[in-house]
Amino acid sequence: MSAFAMQAKTLVVYYSYTNNVHSIVAELTKQIDADVVRIQPAEKGLDYEANNYAIGSAQIAAIRNNPTDPNSYPAIDPVDVNLDEYDCVIIGAPLWWSNMASPLQTYLFQNGGKMAGKKIGLIVSSASSGISGVESDAKRLIPNGDFFTPSLWIRSAQTRNAASLIQQWLKDIDYASVAGISGAKAESGVVNVYDLMGNLVYSGTQELIDVTASGTYLVKTNAVTKKVRI
Repeated sequence: MSAFAMQAKTLVVYYSYTNNVHSIVAELTKQIDADVVRIQPAEKGLDYEANNYAIGSAQIAAIRNNPTDPNSYPAIDPVDVNLDEYDCVIIGAPLWWSNMASPLQTYLFQNGGKMAGKKIGLIVSSASSGISGVESDAKRLIPNGDFFTPSLWIRSAQTRNAASLIQQWLKDIDYASVAGISGAKAESGVVNVYDLMGNLVYSGTQELIDVTASGTYLVKTNAVTKKVRI
């Protein structure tokens, strides 16, 4: 017999140059269970602040000019994560010149197609500007993602208050019931588990589900349907 708990998995992917987003992610992971990946540029020691942020500005301009060309995106360190394991991805993004920071765009350009059908959350840090450009970048790079609404905008001056802002955002997007199958079960009562041939292998209300073999199953409640690998 194999068993799995009725809880979806969340991945947090972020980039941070000034460490504002890093601080925000630290607060986020105090409130939710999640794996975390920090994106790092392949070229080390870049001074993005030099010459009025000339490097970052040029990188954003290159992406704007040709967003479908892989060569438009700056190289990043390899990321060893299997996106198939996750139901939800939360993206922590700094705003650069009204767009998502270029290293994070690189990761999403390379992996956004693997996030189809997943719940996608977006947390944006910026000094003052609105975040519509970052939202547009995220939806361009993850065209088939199922985005939480609204996104969370934390201005740089609000970083110290991130804990309360994140707490309210998680309530606003109903994270507990969407990202956690156990949360949905409380509403629907019964959980049904099917194999990929459509055969019902379990029906009940247990928090820990036993099935006959490891594999991929569809877990359905009245509220959500999730694919689970065990």
